[in-house]
Formats: sequence, C-alpha cells, structure tokens
Amino acid sequence: MILGVDVGGTFTDAVAIDATGMRTGKAPTTPDDQSLGVMAAIEQALDGSPAGRVERFVHGMTVGTNALLEGRTARTALVATEGFTDIEELGRQARPDLYRLCVAGPEPLVPPALRIAAPERCGPDGVIEPLDEAELRRRLASLDDVDAVAVCLLWGFRHPAHERAVARVLSEETDAHISLSHEAAAVFREYERCVTTIVDAAVTPLLGAYLERLTRRTDAAGLPAPEVMLSSGGVVDAATAARHGSWTVLSGPAGGAVAAASAAREAGVDGAVALDMGGTSCDVSVVLDGSVAVTGGREIAGRSLALPMVDIHTVGAGGGSVAWRDEGGALRVGPRSAGADPGPACYGRGGTEPTVTDANLLLGHLDPGVRLAGGVALDRAAAEQAVGRLAEELSLDVAETAAGVLRVAANAMAQAVRVVTVERGIDPRALTLVAFGGAGPLHAVAIAEELGMRRIVVPAASGVLSALGLAVSERRQDVVRSLLLSGDALSRDAIAGAVRELGELGRRELGAPDAELRATYELRYGGQAFELPIEACLEPQPSELRAAFDRAHLERYGYADSDAELVLVTLRVTAAVAAAVPPPSRAAAASQRDTRPVRFGERWHDAAISGAGTGTVTGPAVVELSGSTLVVPPGWRGDGGDAGIVLERT
Repeated sequence: MILGVDVGGTFTDAVAIDATGMRTGKAPTTPDDQSLGVMAAIEQALDGSPAGRVERFVHGMTVGTNALLEGRTARTALVATEGFTDIEELGRQARPDLYRLCVAGPEPLVPPALRIAAPERCGPDGVIEPLDEAELRRRLASLDDVDAVAVCLLWGFRHPAHERAVARVLSEETDAHISLSHEAAAVFREYERCVTTIVDAAVTPLLGAYLERLTRRTDAAGLPAPEVMLSSGGVVDAATAARHGSWTVLSGPAGGAVAAASAAREAGVDGAVALDMGGTSCDVSVVLDGSVAVTGGREIAGRSLALPMVDIHTVGAGGGSVAWRDEGGALRVGPRSAGADPGPACYGRGGTEPTVTDANLLLGHLDPGVRLAGGVALDRAAAEQAVGRLAEELSLDVAETAAGVLRVAANAMAQAVRVVTVERGIDPRALTLVAFGGAGPLHAVAIAEELGMRRIVVPAASGVLSALGLAVSERRQDVVRSLLLSGDALSRDAIAGAVRELGELGRRELGAPDAELRATYELRYGGQAFELPIEACLEPQPSELRAAFDRAHLERYGYADSDAELVLVTLRVTAAVAAAVPPPSRAAAASQRDTRPVRFGERWHDAAISGAGTGTVTGPAVVELSGSTLVVPPGWRGDGGDAGIVLERT
C-alpha cells in the first residue's frame, strides 16, 4: 500500500492505494500543528487496514509556505562577504507596479544587527582575499540567540571553500542550523542566491521540528517515515527535506500539478491547464507534451527563490475566500480567506463573513444534506444570513449576490490562467482544462467559458488529486549549477562532463545509482539578462542546443537571432526513480438519484443529481464526487469513465 497526504489551507487529504483500489480520507487542517490533521486523514484513508501494510508514505505540506506568508520564520543571521551584507534589503530596482513608487517589498528576514561581514573575497577565478578566521570569530561574538545562520559569499557557487570554512567556524561558535549558498542554490545572481539561502535558513528549523513531530506520530502508529514532496515535483526522504526547507515551499501544489499531468495523459490530452482550487487558494499550471513545466526560480511571498519549482501561479481565490464590497461599491472576492478555522459561515463554526462556499450552497450547487470532511454539516441559514448582509450593502437580493460572488471568483481564476498561457504566447482555447481540488469542479465550466475553452477533464479522484499526485510521484533529486559557458568553451565535451558530474552527485544524494538522468539547459543570447530552459539529451551538440533555443525564443518572443552568441548559463540535472503504483480499480456505473433547483447564471433549473461513475451526464446536472462536486450547466455534456469525467461544450 502507498499512502499520500496533502495539507491544504482548509482540509488535509489522504489517499491509500493498493491492488484492490483507492481509499480516501479528508479531515480539517489543524494550522497550529499540521501533523494532527495528517494523522486524522490517514486514519480515515486506512479504514481499518493495518498500518504495517503501508510501504511508502509521501507527504506534501505548507509549513514553509505558511511561515513565509505569515512572517513566522526562525530568527536568522546572515554571514556575507564584507561590503555585501545588505543584499537582501537592497534587492533589485525592478518593482511590480511601475508607477507606484512607494510600495514596499517584504521586510528583510535578517535585521541589520544580525548581518555579519566575513573578511574574505573571491572572484570568478578564485581567492582574492583569504578568509581571516580569527577576525571572523571576533565578529561572530556579537551573534547571540539565533536559530539559523545563512552563509552567502561572493562566487561561493563556484568556489565554495570559504563557505565551508565559515560553516566550520560557526559550528564551533553556535548550535544554530547553518545553510550554505552553494548547497541551497549553486547559481549565479547574487541577490537571488542570497535570498534563497536566507529563506532556506529561516524555514529549515520549522520544517525540521514539524517533520520530527510527524515522524514520532507515524512511528507510534506503525507507519513508515514520511517522504516529502519537493517544489520541483519529486520526492525525497524526510532527512533530506529537513536539511533544506526552501526546497519544499511549493510542496503541496507541486503534487497536484504532477497528478494533473498524469490525469491529462490518461485522458489522451497533450496540452492542458491544471486548475487546483481548494479552500484558500487556486493554483494554476500548464501541462505540455504530457509533463508539467518546471522553472528555475520564482517569487514566493515576494521573495525571489532560485530553485527548481513546478511553474505554478497562485491567486487567493478558494472556497473559503471572503466576498466583500470595496470603497467604490464593487463586489470583490478574496484574497482574504476564512481558512480552516472558523471557515465559511455555512460550516457552523462561528464564521460570519460570506464566502464562495456559502454562495455555492445558496445556489444549489452544494447539497445542504451532505456532511463534509470531519462531519461538517452545511448550515444554509447561516450562509443566507452572511450573504444577506453583503446583499444589503450592494442593494441586491441574496441569489443575485451569490451569483455575483461566483462570477467574480471565476474571473479571478480565469485571469490566473491567462498569466500562464496568454501572457506566454499560449492560446488556452487549444488546451483542455483539468479541474480538481475540493472546489475546482464547482467552477470549472464557468472558468472554461470565460476563456473560450471547450473541453474539461475532471479526474475521478479530483477532490484528493494532490494527495494522489504525491503517492504516484517519482523519487527525485535536482542538482543545479551555473556554468556560464559560451564561444569555444561551449563544447560537447564540456557539457557532457558537467552533466556527468552533476548526475553522479544527484544519484548519490538520492541513494539510487541506477536512477534515470534528465538534463535541462538554461540558455540565452549573449547580452541578454534572462534565460529560457531547454530540455535536451545528456550529451548534446552545441548546434542542437542552438536550434532548440532559437525555436523556443521564437515561440516566446516572436523572433530568433541565429547570429547571436549562445550562452549556457545554468545546468539542471535530475536524477529520478519512478514510483511503483498499483493499477486503479474500474469505476462503477453512475445513476441519477434525484433532482433539485440549481441556479446557473440568471435562471434556476431542475438539475439531475448523480454520483460519480461511468455513463453520460448532460447539463443541467450536478455530479457529487468523492471530496468534490461537479456542476454541469446547460450546454455541456460529459462522459464518465475509469479516469474521470470528460466534459465538452455541445
């Protein structure tokens, strides 16, 4: 049996897979100690099966992400080359809003008093000024009461000896966790490498403490130690994850993206948009040629991380997103969420603000007689009261307000899809929407219509698809190094040698000498500031990289320059071992159970209500899946099978 558990903002999902099929569990997330909700979801998924049958337990969580979003990180110091200790605070001159000059970025994680200058200097060719260890010890004397120390020295990614020496001195002076830039992110660009190392230091103690608590509980329950999903979409053992907390900041969403790519392949779809909508947020990614895209870095909570990550765009639009009237009188939804506690008003846990879930309940999209995870009974009266107050502010009736809430939420999610498609030269109308998460199927058709998409795939396990993605994910280790090769130095032998070195390191860290190797080359034209990732074989000719890069540049920017110098900036080598997953069981035929009034747009309809399974569904209809609900308005038709339901516009 393989066990996958994903911690979301509102619910924690679990799946248990064996040769007989798949069982699921869903429990309210416990923000103060996520491991409690994890164990509750596991108990449901096992459903009485002995814990000893579980061979692997794969986990995706939000410990690192929440720490950054909420500013509750470990007390962290920075040791940087003398003269460069303020890199995190200085940042870059780029700003998200060109004409808003006074918008401040996130507060530095390391305050000025905890920035230590290392008396040393390296250049691209090696040591310029040797490290003065005696002076470093004197300066470290002022370092007191810190939980972690980040070490980021100039050219440390190419010449790491000074960073290792600083770590040795620190280990003699403090018990704090130490993160070294050449281990956390061995890439150039001083600002991004420094921020990544600081984030790694700031979240690793929290992640380590959480994994220790969880491991104690799994040991007591007779379960194997957890493996952890990385932001890049692969899995490593808990000990590796506990050493580098920054590698897991997109741990949960990455599992959903991996599962969506698998669902698209099962449905025979090459190009898709993966839409994961839960209780707090909506995560969007693109699947091309059956694989989800991985980027070399992105921003999390306003902080630039130079790490391999599944290319996901997130907006604050989920089932728990709060609807409100802004100062101009317009209806807005999110980004603030009611979260897991107290949750939407209809959860009956003390929430009083109107949310997307309350609107779905009032419009008949959700059945008030069905209990949610953790035994939550939906309270229609509480939802009506919460939405009613907003309706009075907007001078609308309750149903109009609820319908408006859903339209605004769908628009926000459609805009998130445009960010990863239209803004990158991809036409979403040519793609299929893969909708999952507790709330994804509820809004899938509205989002597809907003974007002009004509086909939707709703996986059979859509309500817990992120947890399923964890269970089926490959074990993986990504090794990244900036090379900066161009001209005669960019040769097949140089490329193959670097791939071989990083591949051996990846296999060794993964503990799998026969792991499959894959290489990604981040390239640019000479004089450009940013790169494009190109996947190619392990020993490519420079001419092959040139042709592939020219094609990618033409597709992204509309032109290619075959005469410009080609620069290989960064090499990423992945060592991977595929997971052995039991085959899924076949779905039973679905049957209509009842009808109920459901509002679609401006009109109410008698919609057919059915459960998941094989067969045809024609709108207006509502299909109640395990852990989620699919809403099918008039004008759409679907066919259910083992892999899920495929909807098409009629």
